[in-house]
Amino acid sequence: MQRIINVAAGFAALALVSASAMASDKGDIGNGKKIFDEGKGDAPACNSCHGMDGMGDDNMGTPRLAGQGFTFIVKQLNDFANDKRQDTTMFVMNGNAKALSEQDRRDVAAYVESLEGAVSASNLEEVKAAGTVPVGVRHKGQSVVQFGAPDRGVSACHSCHGFNGRGAAPMYPRIAGQRYVYLVNQLKKWRDGSRANDPAGQMRAVAKNMSDDDIHNAATFLASAPLTTIGNGRLPPKEAH
Repeated sequence: MQRIINVAAGFAALALVSASAMASDKGDIGNGKKIFDEGKGDAPACNSCHGMDGMGDDNMGTPRLAGQGFTFIVKQLNDFANDKRQDTTMFVMNGNAKALSEQDRRDVAAYVESLEGAVSASNLEEVKAAGTVPVGVRHKGQSVVQFGAPDRGVSACHSCHGFNGRGAAPMYPRIAGQRYVYLVNQLKKWRDGSRANDPAGQMRAVAKNMSDDDIHNAATFLASAPLTTIGNGRLPPKEAH
């Protein structure tokens, strides 16, 4: 019995060490918040484009960062810094990312992952009133998100991004509750190849078969998609590291 207890204690200690090691892989949230709020060196404050709460801005076309997965944000910042992704929205992200050290990028990613926000980032009525980007039909978008359009080679969004696009860390970002204008713009960039930093070309392969209606409809649903169901309000755990 004592041997079993000792072995169990050993496994428990190992688990604690492993958990601690994984947690230490993430950045410094405090430093990330400082950079997000105040900027650093040649990098301006992130909140100047992404909002004080990290929820993005439809008028500027900037994405919601609040609650986004740590690994995904780190990859995007590194891709901007290494010019694997080009910022064709505000034309500043490549320079901003280069101005931060690799650790700074991890710190910012840790901070924005920690932010909570409303399920929906976009006010579709305001987008519709602005008239610059057409708004789609929500129930048609739900069909694309949940079932895709197999006859046209469009995979269901949730096959990679999880239920209603709530994210599948560490690889696939949360797209539920993302800014509508950003979703539309990125899907069109995937479609025309002007954005090409997707792993194994997955997004380009899907988006190339999407019509404008598919894009507007899917983005309309995703912008306000619930993260859970009435019968199951649990969310999957965030990344361990």
